[in-house]
Amino acid sequence: MWFKNLSVFRLTEAFTLAPDELEQKLEALSFRSCGPHEEFTFGWTSPLGKTAQQLVHTTSGFIMLCVKKEERVLPVAVVNELVQEKISDKEEKQARKLSKKERTEIKDELIFDLLPKAFTFSRKIYAYIDPKGGWLIVDAASAKNAEDLLSLLRKSLGSLPAVPLNTIDKPSTILTQWLLNNKAPDDITIEDECELRSPEETGGIIRCKRHDLALPEIKNHLDTGKEVIKLALTWADRISFIIDENLSIKRLRFLDLIQEQAADIETEDAAAQFDADFSIMSAELANFLPRLIELFGGVNIA
Repeated sequence: MWFKNLSVFRLTEAFTLAPDELEQKLEALSFRSCGPHEEFTFGWTSPLGKTAQQLVHTTSGFIMLCVKKEERVLPVAVVNELVQEKISDKEEKQARKLSKKERTEIKDELIFDLLPKAFTFSRKIYAYIDPKGGWLIVDAASAKNAEDLLSLLRKSLGSLPAVPLNTIDKPSTILTQWLLNNKAPDDITIEDECELRSPEETGGIIRCKRHDLALPEIKNHLDTGKEVIKLALTWADRISFIIDENLSIKRLRFLDLIQEQAADIETEDAAAQFDADFSIMSAELANFLPRLIELFGGVNIA
């Protein structure tokens, strides 16, 4: 179980629920499949997969959770075409233009009829709680997916004081300085990908991939006022990632030093492998996150 993205939330109060207490609270909103006329369902499922029942998996004090969303798929183009056919047919029979309300009713009725026949697909979002460090970490590439999981957790628990990670120093300012000076802290390596944006509201965006970011042309863009809003980095030869101006981390990779550590652990089954990987990953991120925050001046608690 290796996360590929990090959306980090800071717990503003100590998380004190024991795993069995958390399990009980999650059960009320556990996952179920879509009903015939439901567009989607969203609920907790076991992080260990279909063969497991527990909604909470704990390793070394870290608490893994997983939500599953199932959606019915109705292609927009198909729905729009069928709706237009019904509208045209009714307008021709009645020799008049239908009102906006009538058009909406036709679309709603059509979707209601089609939903039971629609295919479904599902996806999972994983997250874990670090009670000691005071973090909720979500493996989500989009802010919406991370917020969806957080909202469901708050609904399950009644409340959860958690806020997005915010640092004292503006990330884009620090990243811009690193790239402008072609110098980062000793444990940070600047890689070959970045995104630059002009500060104006309608300013241009420059994207560079597999590019030597030390070349003069990059410095020229920065000299004209563009800021770094995404930058590919490696930390301590252990983790590579792309960080953006909101401190979201994408394309997270655990490098050879960590993968070799994981490979040295012998496991008997998939559940044991999951547990071993989660243990190594969570311990590594417990070291990485404080350093990441330090790089940007510490946590802003305002």
